Amino acid sequence: MNRRRFLQAGLAATAVSLWPHGVEEARAQTEPRAEDVLIVYLTRTGNTEAVAEIIRQEVGGEKVSIELETPYPEDYDAIVSQVDRENERGYVPPLKTKVGDIGEYDAVFLGFPTWDMQLPPPMKSFLHDHDLSGTTVIPFNTNGGYGVGSSFRTVEELCPESDILEGFSTRGGLERDGIYLAIKGERRDEVRAEVRDWLERTHLAQKPE
Repeated sequence: MNRRRFLQAGLAATAVSLWPHGVEEARAQTEPRAEDVLIVYLTRTGNTEAVAEIIRQEVGGEKVSIELETPYPEDYDAIVSQVDRENERGYVPPLKTKVGDIGEYDAVFLGFPTWDMQLPPPMKSFLHDHDLSGTTVIPFNTNGGYGVGSSFRTVEELCPESDILEGFSTRGGLERDGIYLAIKGERRDEVRAEVRDWLERTHLAQKPE
């Protein structure tokens, strides 16, 4: 499905939703094929990657992990200090990750943890490097219990020509306290149920055939 047609289909879905017999047809129209979905994510402790994989299992698509040319330090205090400096300077670190054909995707999921109550600098780099104009953008987030901060708002600011759908956020680990990969076992099942509810609201719940 062409990305423009995907957006038009979303408008059609809204128009026919007043008629019950048209709801299922409209939802089918708004669900992009697996090959039209890109899931881009930044992860440090594995929690955002766990959500990205759940999304892939539910809607299909290709997963791409954001990698920096110069990786952040492993030490928690060191990375906190570095990210603080980058945010203060408005610095966006150069990325190793490049998606050359990003304009061919109808829907792009953007996943990231909350850092310094903001969108992490590497995700800002990705959005500076890749034009998502005309694309449907769906943000998702993991955090240590403090919420998304200004991250979703920043996605909207950096994607002014995109159709941005409702974002998803859930609690992951808390590296400061030594809690790393938290989305596993029973917690992963809970998050999968949350993701399914969210995808249902955005009409992206059914995995394309």
